Amino acid sequence: MGARIIGVGQAVPDRVVTNADFEAYLDTSDTWITERTGIRERRFGGTTSSLAIEAGRRAIADAGLTPGDIDFLVLSTTTPDQTVPATSAEVSHQLGTRGGAMDLNAACAGYVYALVVARGMIASGAHRVLVIGSDTLSRITDQNDRSTAVLFADGAGAVVMERADEDDLLGWDLGVDGAARPILYCDHGGYMYMEGREVFKRAVRVMVESSETAMKQAGVNADDIALLVPHQANLRIIQAANERLGISLDRTAVVLDRYGNTSSGSIPLALADAVAQGRLHPGDHVLFTGFGAGMTWASAVWRWAR
Repeated sequence: MGARIIGVGQAVPDRVVTNADFEAYLDTSDTWITERTGIRERRFGGTTSSLAIEAGRRAIADAGLTPGDIDFLVLSTTTPDQTVPATSAEVSHQLGTRGGAMDLNAACAGYVYALVVARGMIASGAHRVLVIGSDTLSRITDQNDRSTAVLFADGAGAVVMERADEDDLLGWDLGVDGAARPILYCDHGGYMYMEGREVFKRAVRVMVESSETAMKQAGVNADDIALLVPHQANLRIIQAANERLGISLDRTAVVLDRYGNTSSGSIPLALADAVAQGRLHPGDHVLFTGFGAGMTWASAVWRWAR
């Protein structure tokens, strides 16, 4: 028994925040932001649940299903609407899905964690799982701190995973190093803190090592990857990881320039964009990889079924 992805969806707020908007009140410039991050604009607004609901609804419709066809929901988020209850409870209620629902927090690596967990739920008996990544990082970012304000944003993406005779999850790797917690974190009631240079160095290393582990488990190499879908944190990180992996940028899904870093939302947003552009075909190998606070990392190789 295996699993396949049969639907995708995404949601972003209406409000567009450009680099010029930050230029107006911070000691920064459009050129500085673009050259160092690859970000030109991002979206602010909504709540984690409202974005998750919209993305989930679109993924269900894309799969040709109704909410009642879903029997488990996994919401990857680091910005829940409340401490208690889990935001997935509200998302499930508003969508009308059946069965259980749970939040998962592995920071910006969370969506790949959620994909692997959802695959495990299917192995345990679930028939269809809705996997959503949604974050509203603008709420926990100091908009007067130029080192973080220009990076973090809001958005969501989702996929529907269904039981199948063949397994399209070919290989995966999850990891965490709690000793790296001090380089990237946000305390309750506080704002995001990041040691940029240290995060960059570690992020590239763990993305490459994790991707290589997942590919080895899947029995594929870099030449077999039709599309790399990385966490959208910084274009320089993506480029450095690509170079070391031997995967060209033209085989990489990048939406960072439009959406910034949306944490758990970034990988499914990039996937939905690639699907909309017709960049994936049945049988293609897709490599998902991400890193986040913790420090967490995760990679997975999927065979595309649509």
